[in-house]
Amino acid sequence: MKLDEIATLSGKGGLFKVLKPAKSGVILESLDDQKIKLVATPNHRMSVLSEISIYTTTKEGTVPLEQVLRKIHSEFGTDLGIDAEADPAELKAFLKSVLPEYDENRVYVSDIKKLVKWYAILNKHRPELFTANKDEATKEG
Repeated sequence: MKLDEIATLSGKGGLFKVLKPAKSGVILESLDDQKIKLVATPNHRMSVLSEISIYTTTKEGTVPLEQVLRKIHSEFGTDLGIDAEADPAELKAFLKSVLPEYDENRVYVSDIKKLVKWYAILNKHRPELFTANKDEATKEG
C-alpha cells in the first residue's frame, strides 16, 4: 500500500483506504479495526495523503507528507513520546525537531495534531508504509 491509496475526509476522524470508484464517488474503508465502509461523494472534502505537503520556509515552500512521515519513523520509530492531545508548545517542538524549517506561521497546531494522529494510525495499521521503497526515499532525501 502507498500513500496514494489512503485518504482523509474533512469532518471524519481517522484515515481511509481507497477501495474503488463508485457511480456516486469513491468507496472508502476505515483504517481502524472497525473497517467501516462509506462512499465519499463530490460533496465530501477528500484528500489523498500523497497529495498533502507541509509548509516550510525553504525555497521549495513545502515538503511532501510522505517524506515527513518517513523522517518521523526513522527518528522515533513506533514511540513518538507525544500524542495529539499534548500541549501546543510540545507539539510545535516535536515538529521542529523533525522538520526544523517548517513554517510556523502557516502550519497550525491542529495540523500537527493531525500529523501525530495519522502517524499513529499508519504505524498501527500500515507499518509497511515506512519501510517500503526505503531505497527510493534515500535517493530523494
